[in-house]
This record gives sequence, structure tokens and C-alpha cells, in this order.
Amino acid sequence: MQHLYMNTVIKFFFLLTPFFLLSTFLSMTGQMPDPIRKRISLKVTLAIIIISMTLLFIGNQIFSIFGITLNSFRIGTGILLFLSAKSLVQGTGTIQNTEGDEEVAVVPLAIPVAIGPATTGALLVMSGDMTSTSHLIVAMLAVLTAVVFTGLLLFVSSYFEKILKRQGLAILSKITGLILAAMAAEMVMTGIKGFL
Repeated sequence: MQHLYMNTVIKFFFLLTPFFLLSTFLSMTGQMPDPIRKRISLKVTLAIIIISMTLLFIGNQIFSIFGITLNSFRIGTGILLFLSAKSLVQGTGTIQNTEGDEEVAVVPLAIPVAIGPATTGALLVMSGDMTSTSHLIVAMLAVLTAVVFTGLLLFVSSYFEKILKRQGLAILSKITGLILAAMAAEMVMTGIKGFL
């Protein structure tokens, strides 16, 4: 169980593309005072928790309603994840700036920057993989841990901005993209093996 927990925390942390989320958060809240930034970061964290928990709990129902097999969903999710990774590595993952609007917490920061198509797919696959209630509880705690870590990054974003500067955040986003690309390849290969 401990192995499942740690693996899920690390996997989901990178699925949330935290450094891209951080750089997007900084660009959209650039002119806001620090107290407002912190309030928005808490809203983003809460929104991500609600969305991810909902997806985690309804995953099996979605599979049964639409007659989708877990392996086909793995392959589809892997492709979407690869496209997300490609945009991060190439630096094309940009979100329109709506500076000054606190409503950016849910859209676009929580959706689609943190919980995009690939993350949604990964949550549904994770839900389908859970064979027991204990596994589901461990997965849920792991996802919550990853979201809290991501929220902490946003909460102290002003310090990261001073230390890393924009170029440093861009480099971290590219590294995140490379890790996501490897995860995407693993998901596609697992799906293909399942069909074979």
C-alpha cells in the first residue's frame, strides 16, 4: 500500500503539470498583491480537489455506461498526455491572460491547466484500476497529497518568482513535459499489452 501511495503521489503531481501551472498562475496574477494571490491559490487548490475526487469516484460508472475498456482508455489517455507533454516541451502551452479577475481560479487555472484532458483520463484510468475499497482510499489520499503539494507551490509563488525568474520556470515546465512524455509512453504500452 505504501508503494501504491508514493507512486500515485509522484505520478499525479507531475500530471498536474505544477511548474506550468505555477508559471501560468504568476502570469495571470502578476499585478495582484500577495494576499489576493494567496487567496486565489487556495481557491485553485480547492477546485482541483473537488474535480479530481469527482472524477476518481465516477470512473467505473463512466466505463460501464459507455462500454469503454480500460485498455482502450489507457491508450487514448496516453496519446492526450503525450500531446500535453509536447506542448510543455515546445513551450506552446499558453493560456490567455485575464489579469485582475479572481475567477481565474477555477477556469482556466484548475480547468484546463491543472485538470486537462490527459489528467482527466489518468484519473478515470486510476479509478478503473482500483480493485478494492482500500486501494481506492490509498489512491484518494495520494491524489489529495499531490494536490496539496501543488497548492503549496502556488501559495508561495511569489518566492519562486524571485528565486527562479521566468526563465527558470520555463525550464522546469520543459522538464515536467519530458516526464509526462515518458508516462504517456508507459500508458500506451500498458494498454497495447492488455489488448494482446
